[in-house]
Amino acid sequence: MSDTLPPCPECSGTYTYEMGALLVCPECGHEWSASAAPAAEGEAGSGERVIKDSVGNVLQDGDTVTVVKALKVKGSPSGIKAGTKVRNIRLVDGVDGHDIDCKIDGFGAMQLKSSVVRKA
Repeated sequence: MSDTLPPCPECSGTYTYEMGALLVCPECGHEWSASAAPAAEGEAGSGERVIKDSVGNVLQDGDTVTVVKALKVKGSPSGIKAGTKVRNIRLVDGVDGHDIDCKIDGFGAMQLKSSVVRKA
């Protein structure tokens, strides 16, 4: 009956059904929006933002990452080379897609995009 519908987020009942734009659980009477259905398996379902590196590994505060491509740094003639290790990262809601706050030896504090790093 509800093979493709998600179970109820309140009671985990499996007999959910659609009623208009809502999903309904007949066991506990809970109604919720189909767009607000719980996150897929492997993602945080409690509203947490999941940040993944360039190959899909989930990043956490304190991880060590490796830069996967050379990056230009404003004011520096050399930039950051591919293969540079960055230790003790901090995940932030940065500007313009920069979601990693870190310190890089020889460059100081900066923000990186998760798409240019790989978990070490």
